[in-house]
Amino acid sequence: MSDQDLIRAAFAGEVELAKARDAVMETIGRLDRGEVRVAEKAAGEWHVNEWVKEAILVYFQLTGMEEMDGGAVVWHDKIPTKRNLAEAQVRVVPPGVVRYGAYCEPGVIVMPGYVNIGAYVGSGTMVDTWATVGSCAQIGRGVHLSGGVGIGGVLEPPGARPVIIEDGAFIGSRCIVVEGVVVQEGAVLGANTTITASTRIIDVRGETPTEYRGVVPANSVVIPGMRPRDFPAGEYGIPCALIIGERTASTDRKTSLNEALRTFGVQV
Repeated sequence: MSDQDLIRAAFAGEVELAKARDAVMETIGRLDRGEVRVAEKAAGEWHVNEWVKEAILVYFQLTGMEEMDGGAVVWHDKIPTKRNLAEAQVRVVPPGVVRYGAYCEPGVIVMPGYVNIGAYVGSGTMVDTWATVGSCAQIGRGVHLSGGVGIGGVLEPPGARPVIIEDGAFIGSRCIVVEGVVVQEGAVLGANTTITASTRIIDVRGETPTEYRGVVPANSVVIPGMRPRDFPAGEYGIPCALIIGERTASTDRKTSLNEALRTFGVQV
C-alpha cells in the first residue's frame, strides 16, 4: 500500500493510526521541505490534494503535547517550530513563528507574524507584523501581507479549498480573507477589507454592477463597501467589497502598485 493510500485509510479509520505513522511523518516532512503542497495550480485551476490535508489531521492525533524551549520563550504544543531558517534563506523576526510542516521559499520575510502548518509561502513575500497565514493557505510570490492581516486556515473538511493569494497581490492592513477565497494575481485589497466565501464582490466601474463571490479578479483594486438590505426593523447596510479600479500592466510591480494606490486613493 502506498503512503498516500495508507494515510487515506488511516484517516477513514480503516487501519490503525500507528500503522500509518511512518507515512504521515514522511509526508509532513515533505510538506516542510516544500516537496508536496496542500493545493496546486494546473491548467489555470487550483486543485486540493486531500490526502495531504488528511496527513496533517492524522499527524495531530499521532503527536503528543510537549514543552518546547525557545530560549526565554517556552511553548507547550504538539508541533515544533520550523528549524534551519538560515539554510532555507528565510528571515523570521522575533517573535515571529513558522510552524513545522509549513514551507517558505527562499527570500520570504516573516515579521512578528505567524505561518501555520500546511501553508506555502512564495519567494519575495512579506508577512508583516501580526499578520497570520492560516493552516494550508497558499501564498504566492511577491505578495505583501500588511500588518494585522488575517489569512484564514482551512484544514477541514480535507476536500475544501484553502485560502489562496496569488503572485503579486497586495493585502492591506487588517484585511481578512477566509473560507477558501482566491485572490488572483496582482489584486489589491484596501485596508480593512473582509472577504468570505459569501461576500459580494461588486465591480462598480460600469453602468451596471457585476458580482463575484469567492474570487477577487486579477489586478483589481478593491475597497470595503456597504449595500442596502431591508430588514423588519428597516433598511440597513451590510458589508460587501467594491472593485473600483484595476492595476495597469507594468514590468515594475512596485510602480504599478503605487500608481493604483495614488489613482484610487486606496488606504493600505
